[in-house]
Amino acid sequence: MRAGTALAALAVLAASIVAASAQQAARWEIRGGVFVHDAVSPEAGSVDLNAELLSPKLFSAAPEWQAVVPRAHIGTTVNTAGDTSHAYAGLTWNYDVTKRLFVEGSFGAAIHDGKFAQRPGRLAMGCSWGFRESGSMGWRFSESLSAMATIEHVSNAGLCDQNRGLTNFGLRLGYAF
Repeated sequence: MRAGTALAALAVLAASIVAASAQQAARWEIRGGVFVHDAVSPEAGSVDLNAELLSPKLFSAAPEWQAVVPRAHIGTTVNTAGDTSHAYAGLTWNYDVTKRLFVEGSFGAAIHDGKFAQRPGRLAMGCSWGFRESGSMGWRFSESLSAMATIEHVSNAGLCDQNRGLTNFGLRLGYAF
């Protein structure tokens, strides 16, 4: 009897996660937050403002495959001290650990206003474009409101002469509508 009760509880939990994922998947989301600007670089010591717009899931899939269906995103991270800022676009994949707790990863392209070669107090980014990856762990307070800890990295992957890269981390709030 205990095994049957445990299986029934797991089935209800799985159904609620799938229902929450499907509901969240059909909505647009806007995010904003504050990041620590590359804490171990010549540009350390400043703050970035981040804004991002995410689309609904790009296509539908069976509930067990929802985590591999991406959302498109476009955004920007602006440095408040005049150091390297960037704009980006790409794809984001979400996975609901529970109804409230989620993790996500993203990959895409970025353009930035950083310096190509090393200069005092500035990063040597090598070229004006790069790849952007990010990872987040978040909590949904409601169907519409979430908060997440995020780390993002912009780099040209060694395809240009210089490749110092830029890594920021911080907190963001999301609003789904």
